[in-house]
This record gives sequence, structure tokens and C-alpha cells, in this order.
Amino acid sequence: MGEAAAIGLRAHSGWAALVAIAGPSRSPSVVERRIIQLADPTMAGSKQPYHAAEPLKLEDAEKLVARCLERTYRLAQDALGRTVDALQKKGHPVNACGLVLASGRALPSLAGILASHAMIHAAEGELFRQALAQAGEQCGLLVLGVKERELFSRAERDLDFLTAAIEQQLRKLGRSIGPPWRQDEKYAALVGWLALANASRKSKSMSRHA
Repeated sequence: MGEAAAIGLRAHSGWAALVAIAGPSRSPSVVERRIIQLADPTMAGSKQPYHAAEPLKLEDAEKLVARCLERTYRLAQDALGRTVDALQKKGHPVNACGLVLASGRALPSLAGILASHAMIHAAEGELFRQALAQAGEQCGLLVLGVKERELFSRAERDLDFLTAAIEQQLRKLGRSIGPPWRQDEKYAALVGWLALANASRKSKSMSRHA
């Protein structure tokens, strides 16, 4: 069996950037990169559930959002499961998953969400992130969520690198795999890197106390 890997994810409405990181935490490498689809094109409202629910009666809106969340969760579970299987076949056991989070502001009730366009956008982002987190746990992965605005400060602390060195390493990872290497892939790689380091620390701690 080869080096352990962790999956990093940055979600959008209907899709997410996925980058898998493997190797030692001081010098990791990219072992997988892809876009995973989280919306079912055959299901009305699947890409923007709260937008689709906005004009509906509350009871109907609740049913629509619940259906879309369930379908998104199934798509996320399938995508992560396939990725884990593919990486394991390449010799990379996957034991962790990192997820880029939003600000963490608490959402109101569904009625409150649908009354605010800003809340609708926030809730949709949260729906897709929630589905990814649940899918990661269902796949048996240690899920680490990190707020986007805290990614680099968390990385400085956990990886023991200055931000400039982290950015340099991310550029190096991008050159190694080639384009596309947008902010989505960079942040997915960084949160995957953090998840890999976090899982490694936990594994070492458990071994010492075994």
C-alpha cells in the first residue's frame, strides 16, 4: 500500500472542485483532481433549491428543498465513494476529507431564508457543503471543515509554514498537474493538505496511546 491521501473540496451551487493530496505533510503531491456534480439536471430546482422554492408555499418549499438535499447527498456519496475506490486502486488509502466552509453564520428558519435573497444564496452554499460533509462521513472519512477566510492562518499553524511558503507550495502543486489550477483547485488542495496533516497527527497520537 502506498502513501495515505486526503480529499479536499470547495463547493459551489451544483458542483464542487475536488483535489486529493498524498504524501508527507511537508512535501505533498496531487494524486487526483476533478469536478464532481452535485445537482441532478433531471430534477427541477436541483442546482438552486432555495431559489426554486422561493415562490412556493412553505410546505411545498420544504418538500422541494428536502428532495434536492437528498439527491445532492446521494450524488456526493457516489462521487466521493468512486474517488476513494480509484485512489485505493492506485495504492493511496484515503482516511480524511477537508471541506472549505463559509463564514459559519447561523441560518434562520426556511421562512426566514426565503424572505432574504442573501440568505437564499447562503443557504444554497450550505446545502451543498452539508451534503459533502455527510457523504464524507458515510464513506468513513475523518471530515475537517475550515472556514475559507481562515485557511491560510490555519495552515500556518498546522503545517508550520509561513503563508508565502504555503502559496509557493500550492503553485508548485499546480505546475506538477497543469491547468486548470484556479482558486477552487488551490483552496481544495490546501484544505485537503490540512486534512491529511490532521489525520496523520491523530494516527500518530493513537499509536502512542495504543
